[in-house]
Amino acid sequence: MDILQHILSLEPQIRLSAFLGVFVIMAGFELFVPRRPLNQPKKKRWAANITIVLINTVVARTVLPVAPIAFAAYLQDQGLGLFNNIGFGGWGELITTVILMDFAIWGQHLMVHAVPLFWKLHRVHHTDMDYDVTTGLRFHPLEIILSLLIKFAVIAILGASPVGVLMFEIILNAMAMFNHANVRLPLKLDAVLRVIFVTPDFHRVHHSILMAETNSNYGFNLSLWDRLFGTYVSEPQLGHNNMTIGLNVFRNPTEQRLDKMLTQPFRSTPEPVD
Repeated sequence: MDILQHILSLEPQIRLSAFLGVFVIMAGFELFVPRRPLNQPKKKRWAANITIVLINTVVARTVLPVAPIAFAAYLQDQGLGLFNNIGFGGWGELITTVILMDFAIWGQHLMVHAVPLFWKLHRVHHTDMDYDVTTGLRFHPLEIILSLLIKFAVIAILGASPVGVLMFEIILNAMAMFNHANVRLPLKLDAVLRVIFVTPDFHRVHHSILMAETNSNYGFNLSLWDRLFGTYVSEPQLGHNNMTIGLNVFRNPTEQRLDKMLTQPFRSTPEPVD
């Protein structure tokens, strides 16, 4: 219990350290082995995409002051949830938590594409006209709240342990930055990794302007779910170098500004392209 409490007390520092470490590593790889040339000014995109992360953090802590890890600890103390009632613990519980929560995030991702109201929130992520490590951080604050509510529900059903939830949060954040990174992996390495994991080439298809490709490859961590449910597309129709990133709406470069991103869900008419 003392070890658990110590881990929980360090949760913000652990997550921040993991986030910064992976971000710096992937940003470095993007400089040395880029997959595609970027089309938009990087300085402005990065400023907007990183600022929205800071806004999301403040909004999430304000609207839902209880973090998922703390919520899991409360459920554990109260003996609530499946795992807390069947005596399921140890590494088996941790691995099962990561796998089942990953499936839930995959299902959530499918849902926000399928439900028009949620798509208006999620399309902020897709209107980035470039694809790099910061794209994996670009989500509307209201979608972050929706995601947290779903996450709380899954944690409550499973009775997932705080350590299991912390593991999942770190892996999810790290993989979101990895598979959105503009990095060129050797094709043979990509082929091996994508048997289990979502790679940058795997997920980049999902950011194609072609809707048949946008509505595919929903995975963030494990590639299993897309293969299992028939939403896997191996390669973009035009190839990774020639594919167009983004949507066929909100293509004015001004839409990459922070204020435009925040208002996109409430606007049906995009700014015209000059």
